[in-house]
Amino acid sequence: MNLLITGGAGFIGSHLCEYFVAQGDRVFCLDNLITGDMANIKDLLKNTRFRFINQDVTQYINIPDSLDYVLHFASPASPIDYANYPIQTLKVGSLGTHNALGLAKAKQAVFLLASTSEVYGDPLVHPQKESYWGNVNPIGPRGVYDEAKRFSEALTMAYHRKHGLSIRIVRIFNTYGPRMRKNDGRVIPNFITQTLQEELPVVYGDGTQTRSFCYIDDLKDGIIRLMNSSVHEPINLGDTHEISILELAREILILTGRNSLSVTYKSLPINDPRVRQPDITMAKELLGWSPKVSLDEGLRLTMAWFKSGMEAVKVE
Repeated sequence: MNLLITGGAGFIGSHLCEYFVAQGDRVFCLDNLITGDMANIKDLLKNTRFRFINQDVTQYINIPDSLDYVLHFASPASPIDYANYPIQTLKVGSLGTHNALGLAKAKQAVFLLASTSEVYGDPLVHPQKESYWGNVNPIGPRGVYDEAKRFSEALTMAYHRKHGLSIRIVRIFNTYGPRMRKNDGRVIPNFITQTLQEELPVVYGDGTQTRSFCYIDDLKDGIIRLMNSSVHEPINLGDTHEISILELAREILILTGRNSLSVTYKSLPINDPRVRQPDITMAKELLGWSPKVSLDEGLRLTMAWFKSGMEAVKVE
């Protein structure tokens, strides 16, 4: 197959690039490197089936070759990123999605949109089903990301209904694993980096807010299953194991062997969701998918990756 993956040098995008190249497919990776990292794809650059395009997806995309899939993963995706790049976040969700959809339509390719659990906002329904419309503050600081993704979904469905474009929409819940940036701003890289540096993990609020964390290998499997299906409704992909942020901090402290450390508290950011847990009934029934990697195992694998990176920096 020929695939275009926007945001392909990012955390999730790079894992998908690696997978498809290993399968013998040809991958065009488009990324402007605002939050992506060339280190994530450095081993792919020498492969003739891989081509990196340094470009903003909001600009016209010229791919002369045929395409079977367009996977749209480009977007800042952490609170720090979309606080730093609010307008770019809105543009990639609107203009970028429009460009990627137009390309998929021209190439008669299947279009897959990487959406997010943030479309549910601070949910009043728990766990969150795909039928829930969400509770989002459109003018709050998180609104630039939430509404960009909600618009992306609306535009993708419009192309499906108006042009008959074959689409897939994945609503990604909190995902973690190797290749997350240590300054990503999301809770797992924050906690791991802080504890490995023998700093106190920073918990926002009282730590009772919950999240559900899915390891990258499980998410990747779910995305591939969705690609190979004919499901065009949004599908939740995430782990159903719900844990409080304070419990997560304590677990990471234990895993790093620094269980003698405590935590420090800071005020909760505006509109930070109090709960987050996916209902994955549709993924189970339509894709035969459910996560396999336990939180304990995933954290160990992620921690080993972060630790090796920190040790490499010390050697240099």
